[in-house]
Amino acid sequence: MDYGKYQYEQSKKAKLAKKRQHVVQLKEMRYRPKIDEHDYRFKTNHVRDFLESGSKVRIFVRFAGREMAHTDQCRKILDRISEELSDVGTVGQPPKMEGRRMTMILNPIMTKVKSKDKDKEQPKEADQETDKVKEQRNQNAENED
Repeated sequence: MDYGKYQYEQSKKAKLAKKRQHVVQLKEMRYRPKIDEHDYRFKTNHVRDFLESGSKVRIFVRFAGREMAHTDQCRKILDRISEELSDVGTVGQPPKMEGRRMTMILNPIMTKVKSKDKDKEQPKEADQETDKVKEQRNQNAENED
């Protein structure tokens, strides 16, 4: 076998493998111990979007001053987040204190990840409709002749 041909085939396989791989990004979302309900929902919806797109999310609650005495409130916030997002993510790292912040990592559930192929299917249907319209125009033009 030709060595050049072998190298070419190997490079093609490598490019195809690289094309098919999915790089998981680590996103971060910051909460505060005295967070308001609207802010909590807004941030949690963003975390849900990150998980649905296939990214890991590090959630951390940052303490300032005397808030360090109330770490139990922070754990309640993180537990609430993990319960609400249990349909799209699992806890990869349970809540733990790191200096002045408590962190938790959520991993996406891969079956719940939004598929990019679904987004590509919609334009195909639109293309089929335009093809039908073009065919009708061609038929109308032939009938006029």
